[in-house]
Amino acid sequence: MTDAPRVRFAPSPTGELHVGNARTALFNWLFARHTRGRLILRIEDTDESRSALSYQTSLMDDLKWLGLSWDEGPDAGGGCGPYRQSERLEIYAGYLKKLIDAELVYPCYCTEEELEEERRSLILSKRMPRYMGRCRSLTPDQRKAREASGRKPSWRFKVPQTTVEFTDLIRGPMRFEGEAMGDFIVVRSNGMPAYNFAVVIDDSLMAITHVIRGEDHLSNTALQIMLYRALGFEPPVFAHHCLILGRDHAKLSKRHGSVAVGEFRRRGFLPEALLNYLGLLGSSFADAKEVLSRDEMVAAFSLERASKSGAVFDEDKLSWLNALYIRNLHVDDLVERLRPFLREAGYAEEKIDQRRLGEIVAAVQGELVTFAGIGGHIDLFFDDRYVLTPEARAVLASDRARQVISSFKEYLEKASGAPREIYIAAMQYTREKSGAKGRDLFLPVRAALTGRLSGPELDRVFAILGPASARERLERLTL
Repeated sequence: MTDAPRVRFAPSPTGELHVGNARTALFNWLFARHTRGRLILRIEDTDESRSALSYQTSLMDDLKWLGLSWDEGPDAGGGCGPYRQSERLEIYAGYLKKLIDAELVYPCYCTEEELEEERRSLILSKRMPRYMGRCRSLTPDQRKAREASGRKPSWRFKVPQTTVEFTDLIRGPMRFEGEAMGDFIVVRSNGMPAYNFAVVIDDSLMAITHVIRGEDHLSNTALQIMLYRALGFEPPVFAHHCLILGRDHAKLSKRHGSVAVGEFRRRGFLPEALLNYLGLLGSSFADAKEVLSRDEMVAAFSLERASKSGAVFDEDKLSWLNALYIRNLHVDDLVERLRPFLREAGYAEEKIDQRRLGEIVAAVQGELVTFAGIGGHIDLFFDDRYVLTPEARAVLASDRARQVISSFKEYLEKASGAPREIYIAAMQYTREKSGAKGRDLFLPVRAALTGRLSGPELDRVFAILGPASARERLERLTL
């Protein structure tokens, strides 16, 4: 093994990057940065029917959006490439030959239907489903007969009836009995390497020292250790973190809502908020802190503090954290990040006075939970989008409200000066003339000026609208 730790994130490009896989990427990234090691990105694209270049591109974009950089990979190069499994087929073929020559594998001619029938039979007899070795002892003549009938063999590894033991950095001592495992496929009948076979070869040749992945791979680890031994490789250290669960404590899936990083990205979540939240799931940091920068997470990361039990994904908690991050952004940064969402909401933001845009964004900053809802928050500042909600119209229907609006309008018609000063004086005038105060005073004015019953501070709204726009809106009211 090399002195500096080497870890890898090895996704299959068969769909969008799932938050569960993103957390695995984060754990590997944190470990590499904490230990001053290296992170390798490897694309496991041997499933030709499901892999797509578009998914590969999107998952790399999502990782970059999250700020998870890698040191070696398809686009970064490195001394252990190629970093796409589809470009390493000759390497796998060489190691298959090594296993064949050592008589550690054998050709299997079983069809999918035969394997499924065997599986059902074992389940009905209340036994663990596994391959029972039907083709393990075929004679050369029997193999020729099956090939003559058109059957193409896959290659199965001869599982030794021994015990596999290893110490997991998160889960402690682990033990698997070989007699409970069936001979497993290392190369499929189409010539493509199976997952466990390719992973062992790649991790060994890429000098991976630590494999950090989800607990659903625990049983794979036992099979892979057998292959490490058969091929003469030294196994890495393993750490299997808990899975992300839905609120029903089932494995997180689409039925629980958004599960893809791209979905949260499109909905206007901040990458640093999502990354922070994923870091909290199934892990813990010093002093029980919940809001941490990337540098703080790197410094505090420890596999020993990772939880063994499933972590429930709570989107409400993520939304709270995202809103907190938005509130802490400098307004200039916030405006820049909002631009694509403003365009999506129908605003030609480049045509809006940038100083005014900054004032508007600053006014609603404390209300934003995600970026995608920006249109609904700033519509009230634009006369062509100003509308009275039914709730606002109901408030303005009372005689007391009409009196408040009449007094406020009366003052504006003769007012001059700075907008904030005009607003303060207008409210004082309205209070004295109408006798209204508190909610009875402020709610009708808010309803009339903004068309809604809640929003930014009224003095701030008035200052941005200006007296002329305020007068125009009051003139348009038909109560």
